[in-house]
Amino acid sequence: MTPVLMLGAGRLGGALIEGWSRFGGPAGADLMILDPSPSDAARAAGRAGALLSPGPAELARAGTVFLAVKPQVWRQAAAAITGDLNRDAVIISVAAGVRAADISEAFEGRPVARVMPTTAVAVGRGVASLFAHNPEAGHRARILFGPVATVVDLPREDLLHAATGVSGSAPAYFYAFVEALEAAGVTAGLPADAARDLARATMVGAAALLDASGEDPAELRRQVTSPKGTTEAALAVLMGEGGLGPLLEAAVAAAARRSAELGS
Repeated sequence: MTPVLMLGAGRLGGALIEGWSRFGGPAGADLMILDPSPSDAARAAGRAGALLSPGPAELARAGTVFLAVKPQVWRQAAAAITGDLNRDAVIISVAAGVRAADISEAFEGRPVARVMPTTAVAVGRGVASLFAHNPEAGHRARILFGPVATVVDLPREDLLHAATGVSGSAPAYFYAFVEALEAAGVTAGLPADAARDLARATMVGAAALLDASGEDPAELRRQVTSPKGTTEAALAVLMGEGGLGPLLEAAVAAAARRSAELGS
């Protein structure tokens, strides 16, 4: 399975490298990184023994290749290295929307697993949606993502579009919600620093309770919603017509559509 070649080490690739260094995964001589503009995490891995900018001889040693470049340039990245790879190399792609069959064809028939992770892999709390026709490719993906993410197997490749909308893109929804909550606090009269601290700490605490309790989110919502109280008044807005439910359905659908477009 090793060495692992990270083809692209931008934000997501860098998050994986950082998570592996902290929670287990390929590091040192087991990791090679090929990126013309490596992230801080990639450079730190280089100082820890990972090989940066490997040449043809080193590429031929790669057991697993992480395709972590932008979807718009993945074909050029694949073409640049495919001729140097070992025939037994397995490809794990985190390129949004790009079909496994197209990736396998570009890599001369090598087996492929597709994964849609979140950048929280950097802190060992990521989520990774996984699809693989090939059992060995799926096995390798589970091993490599297991230390840094909750891995969710999907039965069909087309479900990765929905998983992108529900999970892959969703951290941005959360950050946008916190950002809007901070702004609403300021509008309500709070000093900016107080609104920031209240919004951020409250959301982090609520997420931690959801994780630790194992309760259904609807039950936790009911527990903090007193009849005719302040929370009920706020939820009448958030969960009313045109509120969070319809907004998130539209947001997930838009992300899923764009994921499909990127693969076409």
